[in-house]
Amino acid sequence: MKEPSLLLLLFLTSLLCSLTKAAGVTVSPSRSQFFEGDSVSLSCEEDNSSAGWTVRRNTTRETRTQCGDGWGKPAGSTCNMTYLVHGDSGFYWCEWREGAASSSIQLTVTGGSVILQSPVLPVMEGDDVTLSCHTKTAPSNLPAAFYKDGSLIRTEPAGHMTLHHVTSSDEGLYRCSISAHGESPSSSISVSGKPSTGEPSTKAPPTSTSSHVGLHVFIHLVVFSPYCVSTLLLVSLYRRATGTFCLLMTRSTHAAPGLDDNSDDVITGVTTEYHF
Repeated sequence: MKEPSLLLLLFLTSLLCSLTKAAGVTVSPSRSQFFEGDSVSLSCEEDNSSAGWTVRRNTTRETRTQCGDGWGKPAGSTCNMTYLVHGDSGFYWCEWREGAASSSIQLTVTGGSVILQSPVLPVMEGDDVTLSCHTKTAPSNLPAAFYKDGSLIRTEPAGHMTLHHVTSSDEGLYRCSISAHGESPSSSISVSGKPSTGEPSTKAPPTSTSSHVGLHVFIHLVVFSPYCVSTLLLVSLYRRATGTFCLLMTRSTHAAPGLDDNSDDVITGVTTEYHF
């Protein structure tokens, strides 16, 4: 039974490697909110390599569509979007050709005149984070009010607010407003703990793609299970055939002495009759 065990070990190893492969999403320009008509580039990188990765997204209109399928223009593992519209708002991530996925990011496209410039990815605990409030046409240094979870934090005269040494208590939904121009959509800010010394940080795959990771596991099982079952059957048949052969050899060995005894009896009988 060593062969099936080895095959099973190889299968589980390849499956684990494919599921733990992860890439990061790079956004240029690096922000989570955009005006309609803006352009953005999304890139996938994994250990300085981008081969085999594609950009996918979930929006209110579509699910798990890849770049080039009705939106964006793919260029290797980069997706260029030259004219954003409100319908492009959604979650974006990188996906490996065998099913593994990166963590997702959320992009918001607004038809309004104010956006909040905030980090796209989770920020490290203890770092400083600067939020900026921008209008589409006016200068970016106008006084702006900043809000967290619907409550006013403070008003900054230059339109910039810095959160010092962020912790998990700074997580939430942030937005800003500029008088006579309007307010921005809300964007989420999340804080991640610092990794232990010598240990790389890990990111969980997006919840929106957990179903296709499960599908990836199912496909592996469907492909490899018949092979493993057939191998087990062949090994079982081989063991039965070997056992039957040994049993026949044993019976033949026991039958040989009996034949010699019968031969002796026949010879004795013939000899006796001859003397009579």
